[in-house]
Amino acid sequence: MMQAVSSELTLEKVNQAINAILEVLGTPETELHRQALAAFQNGDHQTVKRLASTNLSDYYVKALGYLGGALKLTPNTDTILAESARSAADFAKEKALKQLGEALAKALS
Repeated sequence: MMQAVSSELTLEKVNQAINAILEVLGTPETELHRQALAAFQNGDHQTVKRLASTNLSDYYVKALGYLGGALKLTPNTDTILAESARSAADFAKEKALKQLGEALAKALS
């Protein structure tokens, strides 16, 4: 089912989307994630981008790395939010797989 697409993009709508992404990412569990989230929350988006560019396989930081650009409300904002959401979903999947693997190892040992 297709949803109607509103052409008006507002900072309020973008912040709502960002909050949904942050909810999926959850509480940071590593120092890298804490550092990236703190930088994002402080508006230091360049630091978050640098952390994302130097930790290429980390989906948590990658998701945050996109979000600073979403706040600029450009024609690319939808794409930026979608890429951040995909990275957040990948992070959640990897976290679940790790937890399940550990549970299976414990159960089967």
